[in-house]
Amino acid sequence: MKRRYGIGILALTLFATAVLAGCAGTASEEGGAEPASSESAGAPQELLTEPGTYPIVNEKTTLKVMVRGNPLVEDFATNEFTKWYEEKTNVHIEWEVVPEQSMQEKLNLVLASGDYPDVIMGLNVSPAQEMIYGSEGVFLPLNELIEKQGSQTKKLFADRPDIQEAITAPDGNIYSLPEINECYHCSQSQKMWIYEPWLTKLGLSMPTTTDEFYEVLKAFKTQDPNGNGQADEIALSISPKSWRSSIDAFLMNAFIYNPAYGNTKRLYVKDGKLDAAFNKPEWKEGLKYLNKLYAEGLLTPESFTQDDNQLIQVGENPDTVLLGASTGGHQGVFTQLLGESGRWAEYVTVPALKGPNGVQYAPNDPTGMTTGTFIITNKAQNPEVALRWADGLYEYEHTLRSNYGRPDSEWRDAKDGELGINGQPAKWSELKSFGEVQNVHWAQTGPALRSNDFRLSAVSKGEDDLEVILYNETKNNYEPYLPKDVATVPPLFMTNEQATESADIAKTVNDYVDEMLARFIIGDADIEAEWDTYVKTLETMNLNRLLEIYQEAYTAMQ
Repeated sequence: MKRRYGIGILALTLFATAVLAGCAGTASEEGGAEPASSESAGAPQELLTEPGTYPIVNEKTTLKVMVRGNPLVEDFATNEFTKWYEEKTNVHIEWEVVPEQSMQEKLNLVLASGDYPDVIMGLNVSPAQEMIYGSEGVFLPLNELIEKQGSQTKKLFADRPDIQEAITAPDGNIYSLPEINECYHCSQSQKMWIYEPWLTKLGLSMPTTTDEFYEVLKAFKTQDPNGNGQADEIALSISPKSWRSSIDAFLMNAFIYNPAYGNTKRLYVKDGKLDAAFNKPEWKEGLKYLNKLYAEGLLTPESFTQDDNQLIQVGENPDTVLLGASTGGHQGVFTQLLGESGRWAEYVTVPALKGPNGVQYAPNDPTGMTTGTFIITNKAQNPEVALRWADGLYEYEHTLRSNYGRPDSEWRDAKDGELGINGQPAKWSELKSFGEVQNVHWAQTGPALRSNDFRLSAVSKGEDDLEVILYNETKNNYEPYLPKDVATVPPLFMTNEQATESADIAKTVNDYVDEMLARFIIGDADIEAEWDTYVKTLETMNLNRLLEIYQEAYTAMQ
């Protein structure tokens, strides 16, 4: 579901940064190619055709590409899109497929040894790695190549300068091209879902404040809304291990802005300054509210430990409905998505709740872009060809073919009168469900341009279409409450030293915050008596230094 509905940037592990720090300068020493600039290296001019035309080269040219393995792709070498794109571009690819589970280790090893290919694609190279190997000349700066050869990339930058800004390193260079996969409903994914038939049966309105939400949960618990004469209703239960479903993800935003995910989770930017949500008095008030729900049996103890399979068993209880409300990016976190019971479609979202002090946020989750998707190394004899090859993948038809398959087989153009997910005239229609093993497309591997406009222009399959439901719920209940005075921290470029130090501190801090979040809610720690100690402990864990490092990286990006 995460790949289907949007993915964020992979976190850089401490192991990776340590390996990179020790090996960043060994490429030429170990027999690797000398660093090549985009100006000095390149294809003879007579080999290339005009930018934006096909084929890319007049004579068949080969690129060596290391690519992340994809369990939905049988074989990149024999894949139908691979063959179609080769015929169109006149560029042949020699693939080196790296298993997804070990791609970071493999990437570290080949970069350290100097035995790497022309292109690295789909391995989600981190911003820190880009900075390290870009400064060493192992990764080529793409600025000049884009300016001279990148027809589609320049159009993308003109339309979306925010994307260009996000992928530009503090030294001014662009070292990678991104995969764009914007998911509208994912961008406001910290949602609460409630079983609407119970509201109707008990004559309750949709709650709009934390107090009203408390009263609804209390009614679910005590008024037998499933009608079986037993006190078996579960008012609120959560799976902290599922997508966008941690305990604090939704409810804390009625007290303080809390973007609960990503490399800088629970941090925010206000007036240009980075700060933390979890040491503020407003966080304390949110903890007291959650403790109240727990103490009165409205929030289950399992909410701290269960996975989505365990919660779905509750949500799909065959005898009667048991679950009143749950958090998550979609209904599949707590019910069988598109299941035979149809119960998934009976849950609707609770709008962003207003807290006792008027706070009412729906966090913005910038997960629509994966940086480090396409990198050209100094081994490339024809970097212009590599750039042109990747640049073409941003074209509309090429994005459809590489991600969905063949026209009129896996997708088709929209017909006159057909409407998209957003209710506007549609442009294309998906004919086969994503997620099956196949060999006709790359299944979301490599550069592509699936913007919000692109994805929402897919033909709607009706009001019960999952994408339509998620679009409408997000549009109506969360978009109106996007923050105006505070922002989520964007993805940050860091130096190797910054990445190493911040990773160590962040793990210590976040583990402690998670631990105390649970202890305060269940009452194992007294919120009033132990709050000051909690805040001071965060200070001794170097929270201020963590914010300082992130601030340095953020300021450099500005």
